[in-house]
Amino acid sequence: MQQGQPMIVMSEDSQRVKDQDAQDYNISAARAVAESVRSTLGPKGMDKMLVDSMGSVTITNDGVTILEEMDIDNPTAEMIVEVAQTQEDEAGDGTTTAVSIAGELLKNAEDLIEQDIHPTAIIKGFHMASEQAREEIGDIAEGIDADDEELIRKTAETSMTGKGAEQHKEHLAELIVDAVSAVTVEKEDGGNVVDLEFLNIETQTGQSAGESELLEGGIIDKDPVHDDMPTSVEDASVLLLNDPIEVEEADVDTEVSVTDPDQLQQFLDREEEQLQEKVQRIVDLDADVVFCQKGIDDLAQHYLAKEGILAVRRAKKSDLEFLSEVLGATIVSDLESASEDVLGSGSVTRDEEDELFYVEGEGGHGVTLLLRGSTEHVADELERGVNDALEVVAQTVSDGRVLAGGGAVEVELASRLRDYADSVSGREQLAVEAFADALELVPRVLAENAGLDSIDTLVDLRAAHEDGQVRAGLNVFSGDVVDTFDAGVVEPAHAKDQAVSSATEAANLVLKIDDIISAGDLSTDKGDDEGGPGGAPGGMGGMGGMGGMGGAM
Repeated sequence: MQQGQPMIVMSEDSQRVKDQDAQDYNISAARAVAESVRSTLGPKGMDKMLVDSMGSVTITNDGVTILEEMDIDNPTAEMIVEVAQTQEDEAGDGTTTAVSIAGELLKNAEDLIEQDIHPTAIIKGFHMASEQAREEIGDIAEGIDADDEELIRKTAETSMTGKGAEQHKEHLAELIVDAVSAVTVEKEDGGNVVDLEFLNIETQTGQSAGESELLEGGIIDKDPVHDDMPTSVEDASVLLLNDPIEVEEADVDTEVSVTDPDQLQQFLDREEEQLQEKVQRIVDLDADVVFCQKGIDDLAQHYLAKEGILAVRRAKKSDLEFLSEVLGATIVSDLESASEDVLGSGSVTRDEEDELFYVEGEGGHGVTLLLRGSTEHVADELERGVNDALEVVAQTVSDGRVLAGGGAVEVELASRLRDYADSVSGREQLAVEAFADALELVPRVLAENAGLDSIDTLVDLRAAHEDGQVRAGLNVFSGDVVDTFDAGVVEPAHAKDQAVSSATEAANLVLKIDDIISAGDLSTDKGDDEGGPGGAPGGMGGMGGMGGMGGAM
């Protein structure tokens, strides 16, 4: 204070929200994100259509894809999006579950705060409940052998259920299990590790997903650069080139004065010589096939065809990197300094119907999953679903633990946490009970999305678990409570463990904030002048209810 006047230490544009207002603001933002993906959960979940600023359309029910494509412009909401991204990176699936649990934890925490329970006590209770829940997951989980293909296939089918891949999930699950098996290696300690770096996924449109297939080696979806080139080469020496087979251009703009037509002809002859030298270099390396990431000059194409060399240009960088693993080749960036040991060996065959090359290496263990869909949107969603299933199967093989799905594990965890809460003293006990209630969101939402009564479903599930039926879950198709493990609804324990952990940490991070200070408005998109502070686009639904900062001051 200076002579009775407050000292101004913040700029005029800055904004600040404190205490209860800050907590309400943060919880509202986080809940809005969680509620935006809740309807996609489960086999009966609905899809979202996302249209970006460029007009590109994405149709999906994959939680992390939805949250990444949404134009979220709120710092707290972005923290919840990070939950989905972490879940995707660590477990491959369960993103919607993780985000939904985080939102429900914050909703229950808000009720406790209104009862004058301090956020610190809630945070401690949530942490205790999370640790206990993860212990219980370890107790409930069942071990799985890496050779148990039937159970592993069920985890893949469960992951794809409700997604674009569901119609052909049995066929795709078989492909996924075979693909993971092909890239699984045994560790020194006897465990298994799945190296998905050796698995490539390609999509094609125009055919049914049921015609997808698993191929040894890699594929190149390109045509030969010249009609006279061979289309198939057995026992080929393959050169992977990241260097254009074109006339070298000057790095700076240059002008040349030509006074005689012979001088112009000399320039043209020298260009031709350069191309001949590059092709001769390839011939000297004894390469039969060239996959080039850059361009190939028309004249060079003619010379390569004349030498009987198969060449492909503008191959994707990711395809070359994968072929380097399959063929045991080194990607060459400078043709002049290349030696014969950079070449890979294998066979290259052409499929004229699909217009692509199959590339198989000698002794390499890389495989390609070729997914087919009727349209581009179908193929893209199919790829997302298969990617999740691959990660799930890989985690299951590596972790070796599985759980019953259909909400069975959440109801059992909630029951055990309520028993655990009786041993917790102080106000943390209420937080542990609130955590248990939040876990039961999963079976409730599964029932809601299937058009069932969520209250009746939850009552039936609780009764079954009270009778000791640990694997009792919801059959969303019949509405009955069944042993979901025996019914083939199997989830990886690692994904559930990660979902509980990341949801708790995100909720606690939000609860710990009691003061928001912004140099300008609370938008994270400083390049956009539209929208109120902390606001989000209209498509966010409940996000608009976060309110402007003015009313919160």
